Amino acid sequence: MASIKDVAERSGVTVTTVSRVLNNRGYISENTRQKVYKAMEELNYQPNEIARALLKRKSNLIGLIIPNVSHPFFAELTNYVEYYAYKNGYKVLLCNAYQDSKKEKEYINMLKRNQVDGIIMGSHTLETDEYQNLNMPIVAIDRFLSEDIPYITSDNYKGGEIATSLLIDKGCKKLAHISGPLRLNTPANKRYESFIDVVRKNNKPYVVIETKLNSFDKEGYKRMIYTLFKEHPDIDGIFASSDLIAACIVEVSSALGKKIPEDIKIVGYDDTYIASLIVPALTTISQPIKKIGEMAVEVIINELNGTEVIKSNILPVSLVERKTT
Repeated sequence: MASIKDVAERSGVTVTTVSRVLNNRGYISENTRQKVYKAMEELNYQPNEIARALLKRKSNLIGLIIPNVSHPFFAELTNYVEYYAYKNGYKVLLCNAYQDSKKEKEYINMLKRNQVDGIIMGSHTLETDEYQNLNMPIVAIDRFLSEDIPYITSDNYKGGEIATSLLIDKGCKKLAHISGPLRLNTPANKRYESFIDVVRKNNKPYVVIETKLNSFDKEGYKRMIYTLFKEHPDIDGIFASSDLIAACIVEVSSALGKKIPEDIKIVGYDDTYIASLIVPALTTISQPIKKIGEMAVEVIINELNGTEVIKSNILPVSLVERKTT
């Protein structure tokens, strides 16, 4: 089996130079780089995935950056992204960014060093030019990074409209919406926008609670909900921006002796596995998580193949009514 020393001798360079080519570190002239590649190919020298990627100019690796894999939505999304990536001959490098810009940037640099073919972004804390300067295929999920970067999302406005209208149709007099962090420019903010439009159109009093930027903390959600009920005891309908938040509302409502759906009606968003597991089972807006994962992989592969892709991909949602309304 050929060694790195054999590659150095065949290409007429030092072992250190071969190592720098393999690790893509330091300045190496294109002529030297090609001599090393040629020697590696002739000797069938393939020490690891990175070396193979350098030879083929393709790693068959896709990076996936998400805020938190423990969140039910991102857990299911990760499962489908990995499934469809593997089905198409790719492996996935998973990065938990926790909405931390420093960590997100470190992960992006790590993915670049590992020669990934493309990145699926489910997190967004950096400036737009950070993504535009990556020079590789990128697709965003529930994030708008720039006009040039394709994104996939559900019809968030329609989902918020359906959820809020259902609560009003069910007789709710005072409504609340617990949103994600609105300061992020994400398509998910349209859930909040449609909530506001519907309650104002129907002249209903309302309250909006905004969650923190980097929080997927169930205990933090529950403290927020306890405060909401303390300050607004007459709230009788809540639209939550995720099933996880909605599940926390169910728990707090039960602890306070509020009957569901008699005293308080609740609608979530996502239709993750927890929606049907909690008691009572959650009414929610179903977004096609499986299709989002499949499409994210499809867009990356199409970009790699030079196929033109649609920039804005908005998938339909539907109401799944269970026991909380």
